Amino acid sequence: MKKVFVILVFGISIIGILAFSKSYFTTPLYIEVPKGWPKPNYDFKKNPLTEEGFLLGRNLFYDPILSRDETISCASCHLQQTGFTHVDHNVSHGIDGRIGTRNSLALINLAWSKNFMWDGGVNNLEVQPINPITSPLEMDEKLVNVVSKLQQSQKYRELFTKAFGDEKVTSQRLLKALAQFTVMLTSANSKYDKVMRKEEEFTNREQKGYELFKINCASCHNEPLFTSEKLENNGLAIDTSLNDLGRMKITNKKEDYLRFKVPTLRNSQFTFPYMHDGRFKTLTEVVKHYNSLGHDKTLPKEFIKPMNLSDNDRVDLVLFLTTLTDKDFLSNPRFSFSKN
Repeated sequence: MKKVFVILVFGISIIGILAFSKSYFTTPLYIEVPKGWPKPNYDFKKNPLTEEGFLLGRNLFYDPILSRDETISCASCHLQQTGFTHVDHNVSHGIDGRIGTRNSLALINLAWSKNFMWDGGVNNLEVQPINPITSPLEMDEKLVNVVSKLQQSQKYRELFTKAFGDEKVTSQRLLKALAQFTVMLTSANSKYDKVMRKEEEFTNREQKGYELFKINCASCHNEPLFTSEKLENNGLAIDTSLNDLGRMKITNKKEDYLRFKVPTLRNSQFTFPYMHDGRFKTLTEVVKHYNSLGHDKTLPKEFIKPMNLSDNDRVDLVLFLTTLTDKDFLSNPRFSFSKN
């Protein structure tokens, strides 16, 4: 039997599912939906959140057992202190030092995401981990082998029993547990959020940056998630060493050439390098890129009109972007590695 609870507490919606059966009990877990935020896209009914499932997922996220030679974990490319992405390479590195073709996306507010990967090639959070696990450039492993390794582990037999009622390890349970961890990675307590809740105020320059943001950036980076979830061509020339065609690689449609997912700007102060290929090291470089666009009718209409930002404008815009940093999220022990 399962029951869905939606509770409003101090202006915050809490969504969770109490799950239990005749043979075992699990502890219900809830995701907070901040006031004014849209309803999450994730279907919690198909994967009821429990404390036991979350803890299993957290263990799996930090365990290199998911890779062929047990050297690469999810956390290898998704570090908590940098918004669950990596900062040491332009593009991700995988098993045996193999180099990928894309910068890893930050894992933030995934409950609201409609599609995943830079090319939008995955539309289900529970399916997404299959890509890095099986990619020859990342973990280079087969799901059947991962299941076998986990089944041989007493630790994981116990964790799967707590989460699912028996010690049987399956790929479906593995993926559901990983989703229960990653779907909880909610960031909603930055200075920006506190200003919106009228707990703090922007400085004059941050306020100026916010006004510039709303004029020049908000059409793609919609508040409060700071992403439109769309795939766009943002005016970057193709990197001829990588030859990444973007969404076109998935659809084979000419109009999808160099279209990539619009990433969230939350915690962007720490999620460098930027863009799908990590070509920019600083937010200032990113702003300068967009400020250089204009009059190119092959780009989305948002880029046709030049921004014409002054040096002071660019500084103010970057100052605003730093208000999207959520230090509580970046250091929350609930999302950190634990031996337990």
